[in-house]
Amino acid sequence: MRLLQRCVQILLPPQRTVFSTESLCGLCQGSARPRLSSNSLLQASVAGMASLPQQRYQYFLVLDFEATCDTTPIQPQEIIEFPILKLNGQTMEIESIFHTYVQPVYNPQLTPFCTELTGIIQSMVEGQPTLQQALQMVAEWMDKENLLNPDVSSVFVTCGDWDLKTMLPGQCQHLGLQVPDYFKQWINLKKAYSFAMGSWPKGGLPAMQEGLSLKQEGRLHSGIDDCRNIANIMKEMARRGFVFKQTSPRIET
Repeated sequence: MRLLQRCVQILLPPQRTVFSTESLCGLCQGSARPRLSSNSLLQASVAGMASLPQQRYQYFLVLDFEATCDTTPIQPQEIIEFPILKLNGQTMEIESIFHTYVQPVYNPQLTPFCTELTGIIQSMVEGQPTLQQALQMVAEWMDKENLLNPDVSSVFVTCGDWDLKTMLPGQCQHLGLQVPDYFKQWINLKKAYSFAMGSWPKGGLPAMQEGLSLKQEGRLHSGIDDCRNIANIMKEMARRGFVFKQTSPRIET
């Protein structure tokens, strides 16, 4: 999302690229916790699905970039965190996660302001994939998740238009890279929220969470945590009967 002036006090330890899948059932782990029977799980799943409206897409791909920044504008700005959540359009639950930090090329040293703002320290981006490599990894992940199948409908979801209208196309242009077609259409969650609630969320994610009586999960302005909070907002909006549709015009090459 567009990087605003914000302060983050917690520094995260270095992390590597993550590909993972998450169970739709949410089974408890550990012998001390009771397990639901197969029939109970099926009944709970069916009941939850029945309460949600039919969506236009089979999957929503929730994305939220973090990028290089300073007290004055950096040119070119470069993506340093690249998270995507695969959200099932029928259950509104997370099925799979793509997450990697990205090594900047033009301005490889993160500024103190950037670290304070995003919580991303230098060691978290050093040795990580470049954007070109990260885009290839995304393509491989999407293929593995059957998201490139023309019979499977999916759309990206971002908190604003900046991620896919400005940030990714701008950096790809600097690097001489083609923007994959699947990044050229998306749902702006702020617009979807304004359609559903009748007011524009001027404060971004916190405003939408407050409007829907949702709690913050994780740390605000962490890319992966922001994605989880976007997913929570979408699930609550769907629970209230909202059907999501594309808000962006398709960007031509």
